[in-house]
Amino acid sequence: VEEPVHVLMKVETHNHPTAIAPYPGAATGSGGEIRDEGAVGRGSKPKAGLTGFTTSHLNIPGYRQPWELETGKPDRIVDALAIMIEGPIGAAGFNNEYGRPALNGYFRTFEAASEHPGRIWGYHKPVMIAGGVGNVRTEHVQPRGFSPGTRLVVLGGPAMLIGLGGGAASSMGSGESSSDLDFASVQRDNAEMERRCQEVIDACTALGPENPILLIHDVGAGGLSNALPELVKDAGMGGRIDLRAVPNADPGMTPLEIWCNEAQERYVLGIEAERLEAFERICRRERCPFAVVGDARSDQHLEVGDPYFDNAPVDLPLSVLFGKPPKMTRSFRREAVTVAPADLAGVTVAEAVERVLRFPTVASKQFLITIGDRSITGMVAREQMVGPWQVPVADLAVTFTGYRGHHGEAFAMGERSPAATVNPAASARMAVGEALTNLAAASIPALGRVVLSANWMAAVGENAQEQALFDAVRAVGVELCPALGIAIPVGKDSLSMRTRWDEREVTSPLTLIVSAFAPVDDVRRTLTPELSREPDTVLLLVDLGGGRDRLGASCLVQCFTAQGGEVPDVDDPARLVRFFEAVQALNRDGTLLAYHDRSDGGLIVTLLEMAFAARVGIDVTLAGPDPLAELFAEELGAVLQVRAADLDAVSAVLGELPNRVVGRIRPDERVEIRHGEQLLFRSSRAALQSRWSEVSHRMQRLRDNPACADQEFERISAPDPGLSSVLTFDPAERFVIGTDRPVIAVLREQGVNGQVEMAAAFERAGFTPVDVHMSDLIEGRVNLMDFPALAACGGFSYGDVLGGGGGWAKSILFHEAVREAFADYFTADRLVLGVCNGCQMLANLASLIPQAAHWPRFVRNGSEQFEGRTVLLRINAVDSPWLEGMAGSVLPVAVAHGEGRAEFADAAARDRFWAEDRTALQYVDNHHRVTEAYPANPNGAERGLAGVLAADGRVLAMMPHPERVFRSGTNAWRDPAWGDGDDGPWLRLFRNGRRAVSG
Repeated sequence: VEEPVHVLMKVETHNHPTAIAPYPGAATGSGGEIRDEGAVGRGSKPKAGLTGFTTSHLNIPGYRQPWELETGKPDRIVDALAIMIEGPIGAAGFNNEYGRPALNGYFRTFEAASEHPGRIWGYHKPVMIAGGVGNVRTEHVQPRGFSPGTRLVVLGGPAMLIGLGGGAASSMGSGESSSDLDFASVQRDNAEMERRCQEVIDACTALGPENPILLIHDVGAGGLSNALPELVKDAGMGGRIDLRAVPNADPGMTPLEIWCNEAQERYVLGIEAERLEAFERICRRERCPFAVVGDARSDQHLEVGDPYFDNAPVDLPLSVLFGKPPKMTRSFRREAVTVAPADLAGVTVAEAVERVLRFPTVASKQFLITIGDRSITGMVAREQMVGPWQVPVADLAVTFTGYRGHHGEAFAMGERSPAATVNPAASARMAVGEALTNLAAASIPALGRVVLSANWMAAVGENAQEQALFDAVRAVGVELCPALGIAIPVGKDSLSMRTRWDEREVTSPLTLIVSAFAPVDDVRRTLTPELSREPDTVLLLVDLGGGRDRLGASCLVQCFTAQGGEVPDVDDPARLVRFFEAVQALNRDGTLLAYHDRSDGGLIVTLLEMAFAARVGIDVTLAGPDPLAELFAEELGAVLQVRAADLDAVSAVLGELPNRVVGRIRPDERVEIRHGEQLLFRSSRAALQSRWSEVSHRMQRLRDNPACADQEFERISAPDPGLSSVLTFDPAERFVIGTDRPVIAVLREQGVNGQVEMAAAFERAGFTPVDVHMSDLIEGRVNLMDFPALAACGGFSYGDVLGGGGGWAKSILFHEAVREAFADYFTADRLVLGVCNGCQMLANLASLIPQAAHWPRFVRNGSEQFEGRTVLLRINAVDSPWLEGMAGSVLPVAVAHGEGRAEFADAAARDRFWAEDRTALQYVDNHHRVTEAYPANPNGAERGLAGVLAADGRVLAMMPHPERVFRSGTNAWRDPAWGDGDDGPWLRLFRNGRRAVSG
């Protein structure tokens, strides 16, 4: 852990749980009319091996489930397509509003016939997984001891009728419980409340030894009935609880419901009695609800009193509550599993490529990725989008540990659940193996530093699935991970993966999702799938399958037949260890130009995704006896791009690891596959990438503005030079401006989540950032005029319920003293920067800002969707201290907003605005032309309007986020012309502010 930057505002975040993208992991594929070759359409029965929705199935009006065609009964379950469209929106929306980047994930569609009548393998009970990575200071790892009288506090939202379906909903297969109980367990999210809780926790931990929190526990399963007893038990104490002191949104709730409901966005804490007042001040400042609900006692006895009924519904020793409960015992009688061979007779390479690229598990996941904020925190070193054309092919996420230095964290995921229908143990081993081959692209000190999180899902309750779970857990926990020297310290399980209705059943295969985490010694050495255009390079396959090329459960087999055939496996753990170590050694030597692991879709998909990222062609050369198996087997391994001159040295490092040259790049964007002298396949990069992107495009058309989806899809085949930059200044230039560090107010309101990276950018530029909450101004604790500069940060103030920045602006306009303070500040010789939500807020304060009378306001994006993108901005020749010396530059920048389209009050205001020349920044396309086309213009703003000026240039309001990319390494794409410096071009904007303040 690096030392924090010691300024008035904490700008190192040592606890930033970066979210693994909560993609719906799987669905059955019954989400629309399927009209592809060999697939199911109206009037036909499900074909064995129907897997996912494969191509033009997205024409859904009047669609019925395949089995409904026989029964005529309405389906009572939400179909897969609806889940895939709606589910990710809610998950991404929470993550965006809370303020953590969604950087990694997986996507699986699966459906296959089962040997049991009336049963189908699939995921009608979809898998959704979210997780995070962060770090914590040593002093916050161990709880501090309680003393009698320690206050027991509930922090966050109120109790609600949530989660009271209990085990009936969460631990039973769908369709086995009543709808009333299911509904009683539905959560109501409140990301803004979660954010306010986090701000309180961060403020407390920032106090170091003065931290008032002795112990903390989140409220989840079981509600307070689990959290509060565990809190006092872990402190070695007992407790007395006042049930009616618990914040409650429903006064009609029974004592049991108050005690046991599972309303989220709550924590329970032990607070030192003498520090309670300090804790209360922090909560008031953050406007975060809290309540003292009891105190700790030394008798290790739990008493829950209810003053309303004058009784104690819970009164028992903790030893009874936390005694030794009986262990769950599951048993099975071992059965032999028979595996039929896969039938691929007559399948050509061309047909296989066509189908596999359109298979949702393989195809582009862009429709899931761009709806999520991937730049928040300003510490993201590697996200999903790669290269000048921003293609979503990265299998690895990397974040910086802080805002100084180049240490970081990496995480990746692995899963091979379809293989579990054939060999559950192999499926589990391959999940671990895939997570590690993904993770190998980062610079990791040693394999032993990797830790895993294992999420197990199964449909237990019958002999075969009990056996599958036992075999898989033993294979990973007892055999493979000890052989690899890797620990699995955490994980979760769901053993109810079955849906039943109308004597029909969809059962998921044994499913293990592995998340791998590791420290990174230098984030700058992260490898990506983007091929280098350097001449005389080769593509080298490191084949951990040893040439076996097993096709069982592969995407190829799923597209054409049932789940037959032998599945890939981790045959030799030592070989996997040697592979990981060899890749790390080659990376440290700078030998590897590109890296992409082999997984879903096999070798051909690995090669094509590398070609898509770089917009180059490839010549693929096959040498094995079976071209289909060689191309589409999903054995462990990776493709490395190396210089031909380095090939012998690379082979020496790889040693006994099987490897062979499988291809070379070509500049004409043609793809050719040869087996010996025979040409098996020929196509173009554009045609293949369009096929790979088709499912994402169709999903995007259904969900968002179809015109925008079409514009983005057409760019795949259009002439496009990709992202590039123009610098009219030297980003390494440092101004001689003295040694003083003037203060700047980093302003936020409840729901704002971008203040830390804003503070870090200004701190790097020579300011001393000071955290200023709107409550500080309203309650008179802070005087704005004490600050020569002010920055209003991005986020979701008041959840944007009144429009972007609307609630924040009203907290100023409707408070007379605060309104006058801002009006005076805008007219004084002060600098103001507003970004994203802060920009929207300033637009709503236009009446207070000189020369802002004709500013637009910012409304819903033209795409009708949140947009997380890297786009190009042109800096215009305007008179502004913020942009001095930057005119004419074209720079990449992060955008992350749902309401960024400029809208004028009327035509007269529009004309006056353009005539006044207050346009600071405009979106441009990859040809550097001002554009209104999507996605180069992510919100559809007229004339590419991205930033506006007022008050003689002292007030700059902009929608993009320069504060997230002020470090060169946090750009999703960086121009090689920038060099190896750590300071990115956007730091100039913040340095300009520092120079202007110093005169």
